[in-house]
Amino acid sequence: MVEKKYLVDPKKRFSSRVENYIKYRPSYPLEIIDFLKKKNLLAEDTVIADIGSGTGILTKIFLDNGNQVYGVEPNKDMREAAEKILQGYTNFSSFEGSAESTGLEDKSIDLIIAGQAFHWFDVEEAKREFKRILKPNGNVALIWNNRGKSVSDFNNTYEKFTLKYGTDYKEVRKNEGNVDRFFNYQKETFDNFQELDFTSFKGRVLSSSYIPLSDNPIFPKMILELEDLYNKHQRNGFIRFVYDTEVYYGKLE
Repeated sequence: MVEKKYLVDPKKRFSSRVENYIKYRPSYPLEIIDFLKKKNLLAEDTVIADIGSGTGILTKIFLDNGNQVYGVEPNKDMREAAEKILQGYTNFSSFEGSAESTGLEDKSIDLIIAGQAFHWFDVEEAKREFKRILKPNGNVALIWNNRGKSVSDFNNTYEKFTLKYGTDYKEVRKNEGNVDRFFNYQKETFDNFQELDFTSFKGRVLSSSYIPLSDNPIFPKMILELEDLYNKHQRNGFIRFVYDTEVYYGKLE
């Protein structure tokens, strides 16, 4: 059992994981851009706010589409990492703010996007703030990579690993249900994956906010078990991490 002292404020929980987050978190399928265009949620002149933008992984695919994107991020370390990574984009603006208080102007945004940071939003406060900053016909798209739900020996073993060592993994999973309380949405799913050697696999695991870090006494035992898991399931030196990239989209009522 992981001690409660290792649980972290949602707005600070990634501060010690920025490097791993940048190196090892998956990006998003570019099909998302074409999909949102077909659904008339996205055009080149669409003004976007990425709420809980982190290091800018999701932000970047919209910047590459030519959109003006406002990245709103409460965590200083994550925000500064995004500012450094995306400094070459003149269509990117960085804001210190949160889902509940973005700092953006009234009715200034065509499309609000959010990744897995949504799991930590105060649903009612965020909804009120989103309505304030959205233009009258504005839309919301929640986009994240969920570990593939396909039944496999690796998935089952890794799920047991995260349940065993995750400080608040069950709470994170429970928070995914917040989307049902937020708005009436439609959903589309895209295939995504990473091929990871052990160094990348370890970094990907440690980028998760619920996984203990080296200051936790359980860490050495956890890493040994992670090595065993990798050795059992690797093929030609790689683990395939499979994701369902889920897109929830619609208008706020």
